[in-house]
Amino acid sequence: MKKLNSIAVFCGSSEGNDLAILKDAQLLGRHLANEHITLVYGGSKIGIMGAVAKAVLDNSGKVIGVIPEFLKLKEVVHLGLDELITTESMHERKLKMHELAEGFIAMPGGLGTLEELFEILTWSQLGLHKKPIGLLNSNHFYDGLVDLLEHMALKGFVRFEDLELLIVHSDIEILLSRMLEYKPSVGPSWLKKNRT
Repeated sequence: MKKLNSIAVFCGSSEGNDLAILKDAQLLGRHLANEHITLVYGGSKIGIMGAVAKAVLDNSGKVIGVIPEFLKLKEVVHLGLDELITTESMHERKLKMHELAEGFIAMPGGLGTLEELFEILTWSQLGLHKKPIGLLNSNHFYDGLVDLLEHMALKGFVRFEDLELLIVHSDIEILLSRMLEYKPSVGPSWLKKNRT
């Protein structure tokens, strides 16, 4: 049976103010550990990031943190991980997380989380990877974003096929199941056959 051995989770270095989101972070971490899926994440011990990592570690799972040198103090780096990789830049951090992960999940977060999500989505759209990308819509956090993406497609700025690159669900088990079933397209969807 197909299995994802590692998943990079993009999420906030803040806890926010919605306890349902924090609970989902803990549930996701526990589920990753129970399924023997290595967590790859931003290396912080605080916020939603820290909650996911703590839940994985508390349930005997494996965690790899990737953090740029300049963020080690700002994000309060987690020193209890199985592995901590330090990079020179944010771009190098994303490249390393992409290299280590077989799939990606975005949880609620701020601007940095959105930037990571949209870069990995764009890489998929361009055919630079064929890994599944999940959006954990905790307590309807991303409803507005999903509506915006559909609006962008209706206005002709995003292809409807490209919306399928993002697997959206509020239930962790269903989201992971759909990520396992993900079948990437043969080539970049934005290229017409006569231009490939």
